[in-house]
Amino acid sequence: MTGRPPPVLEAVAVTAGYRRRRRRPAVTVLRDVHLAARPGELITLIGPNGAGKSTLLRSLVGAQPLLAGRVLLDGADLTALSPRQRARRLAITLTEPVDVGLMSVESVVTLGRLPYRTWLGREADEDRTAVRRALADAGVGELRHRMLSDLSDGERQRVMVARALAQQPAVLVLDEPTAFLDVARRIELAAMLTRLTAASGAAIVLSTHDLAFALRRADQVWLVESDGTVTSSAPEDLAYGGAVTRAFAGENMSFDDAAATVVVDDGTTGAAVHVVAGDGRARLWAEHAVRRAGWAPAPDASGPVLRVEPGEPCRWRLERAPAPDTAPAEGTGFDSLVAHLRGRTRTRPRQSTDSRRTAP
Repeated sequence: MTGRPPPVLEAVAVTAGYRRRRRRPAVTVLRDVHLAARPGELITLIGPNGAGKSTLLRSLVGAQPLLAGRVLLDGADLTALSPRQRARRLAITLTEPVDVGLMSVESVVTLGRLPYRTWLGREADEDRTAVRRALADAGVGELRHRMLSDLSDGERQRVMVARALAQQPAVLVLDEPTAFLDVARRIELAAMLTRLTAASGAAIVLSTHDLAFALRRADQVWLVESDGTVTSSAPEDLAYGGAVTRAFAGENMSFDDAAATVVVDDGTTGAAVHVVAGDGRARLWAEHAVRRAGWAPAPDASGPVLRVEPGEPCRWRLERAPAPDTAPAEGTGFDSLVAHLRGRTRTRPRQSTDSRRTAP
């Protein structure tokens, strides 16, 4: 026994979809879903477009009626809880920007305390403490007096996370929080969410199209598949067992275990080359260039060998070419390497089935 804590959010035999009017049959999107989110877990929700990720999220937070099954929040049926009771334990941050008018960051974050206010609306000491902590945990304390409308997309997203944290929820649900962020801001937000699971003890559930982030950061992955099933497991188990490949890989696509994402096969010719480099980074990027050129890195030196000398730019030398009468080639920079390999791929002579030479 691992002694894991009980779930704070649980889906029990949930069937999710849409009820239609005029006695028409309901549209079922997901069937027999069993999920559990525990305190301190970062959970990523992934799946192909149209598989039902948004439907699942809306069903889990009570924004969409279930067709069957139950959602439990702290062991209680979600539908039996009042809006105030839900808001004290469940916080939601959506992708769509929220128009809050001319409000400061601190005022927006303070909105997260509304479920705790009395009917008089007075702010208590615990409200101010919760707001200060939420600002600090989300890394926006220095922005507290700025207007939300003046912030960048990344800053605004962190403020909305702070507002949700001010609710002191047991479960924080985020729908595509990195959708409109650049690479640097995505990395910042990912690091912040990882830190928050430990600092707040909340279960954080977020949907994302960033497969590498989902598999590298999450404690648990909920994989929504096109057939309406949802699989829950550790990211390593889903990737190693092939579930991620089955869900995402298509024609000319495959799952790259090292990169933890799906990659496109750009038409590898079957040619392979063994890469030898002076340091690990040079080897990794040389192999990247080799794949981009349509070749494949070879595990041994039984065929062509590519030697790379680190530098800016690097120098490379291609030895033991497939054509016996071709001298070793060399050049500077990965761009010239790719150009050479592509040229060699196109012009590489076919080996004759007859090894004899005709005398002149």
